Amino acid sequence: MAEPALAERVAAFAATTARTGPPDDVRHSVRQRVLDVLGLCVAAHRLPTSAAAVEFVADQGGRSEAHAVGLPAAVPAAQAAFANGVLAHSLDYDDTHLPSVLHPSAGVVPAALAAAQAAGANGGQTVAAIAVGLELAVRLGMAGYDRELGNSVFFEHGQHATSICGAMGGAASAALLFGLGADGVSHALGLTASFASGIIEANRTGGTVKRLHCGWAAHSAVTAAQLVRRGFTGPPTVLEGRFGFFRAFLRDDADPGQLTDRLGERWSVPEIFFKPYPANHFTHAAIDAGLRLRERGVPVDRIARIELRVPTAVIRTIGQPIEVKRAPDTGYQAQFSGPYAVVAGLLGGSGLGVGLADYTDELARDPRRRALMAMVDVVADARCDAIFPYQFPAIVTVRADDGREWTEEVPVNRGGPQHPLTDDELAVKFRENVAGRLTAERARQVEGLVLRLDDLGSVDEILRPLARLESNSHTLRRNA
Repeated sequence: MAEPALAERVAAFAATTARTGPPDDVRHSVRQRVLDVLGLCVAAHRLPTSAAAVEFVADQGGRSEAHAVGLPAAVPAAQAAFANGVLAHSLDYDDTHLPSVLHPSAGVVPAALAAAQAAGANGGQTVAAIAVGLELAVRLGMAGYDRELGNSVFFEHGQHATSICGAMGGAASAALLFGLGADGVSHALGLTASFASGIIEANRTGGTVKRLHCGWAAHSAVTAAQLVRRGFTGPPTVLEGRFGFFRAFLRDDADPGQLTDRLGERWSVPEIFFKPYPANHFTHAAIDAGLRLRERGVPVDRIARIELRVPTAVIRTIGQPIEVKRAPDTGYQAQFSGPYAVVAGLLGGSGLGVGLADYTDELARDPRRRALMAMVDVVADARCDAIFPYQFPAIVTVRADDGREWTEEVPVNRGGPQHPLTDDELAVKFRENVAGRLTAERARQVEGLVLRLDDLGSVDEILRPLARLESNSHTLRRNA
């Protein structure tokens, strides 16, 4: 008998997990990620692109099936998934898997929550489905990771692995929640492979299109599952076939074994890194080093020079061109600046040490910060190269004008499995993200419900309180 196709093997794993449930540590990790995503969805309402995405959804009309965060009326499930996916990824504050460097939750969680609402699934079913979707997204990302190159093949081809792999993971989640079983999961993957997309040229030359990517991934996932419910089918060899996913996206560089190796025995979900700071992940160790130097009492006003040592591969993102990185014009540019990251840590801030309030246009142009950033050199370091990309390390040395010197080495990222965020720390992040848009009482209500999501009879309990925000940064044209 021929060996089952890869999509069929993945689908069997998905169906088994839906029936038996994932391990406890995976369930806990999923609940944390749902809380993280929902907080990000609320926080992202400050952006003009969020207004555009939510208004677009409100204008579409259709059956009331699921809730988009900040939109009072329920909308079709695929549209709710789209809106929440856009919101979840828009602040560059969502979780990251290493070394694939994809952001799994921003596409998978919105797809699963929308499908769960539309299907009337309970919390336990939703947690299991999200676990499957995240696991699949990460494993597909790793199938496209080239260990010799030290980079994602998706990225080298100009593709956004986050939205491509997230669509596939979300489709598995949605199919499970619509009760389609193993065959339905396989067919949903077969359809979604034709929908998955994402080009990352905007990372180089600008544009806000990247904020749409996880929304489109979640929309594609729910749409595929709903079409399978109505009889559409996909090829069983959609992944490994001559004209399948691996060949189309990765050419001859795919590693299919990453998808199935110990599938169901070894879970990647708890290994996904949370972001403690609202900035490009390459800058996080620099922030941590700055915070530690602050704790050591480094006299900021006596600093004469700062050296930020990082992996060679990240310099082009956070250290070049250096004159731009030393003088960001906007809070968004500051999110991708190594010099700003060190200075933000040295000065301290909100949230878990540095938070959303520390990445404003005003602070990016603050004269004191500009003066400190002008002293920062960003250079390559061989020790950091040896660790990257399994961590994004940094070494910061500060020299004072009287010759004193301090150094902090940060080889491990905060928020990853070797330095995890606790439930309390994630609650701090959530509360900061929803401040001013949810009352303290409603924030505590949502937080408590999410952290016991397995026990809920319906995910409506966590989404309905988020349908109306206290202080939106925009007014919807249609908010019936």
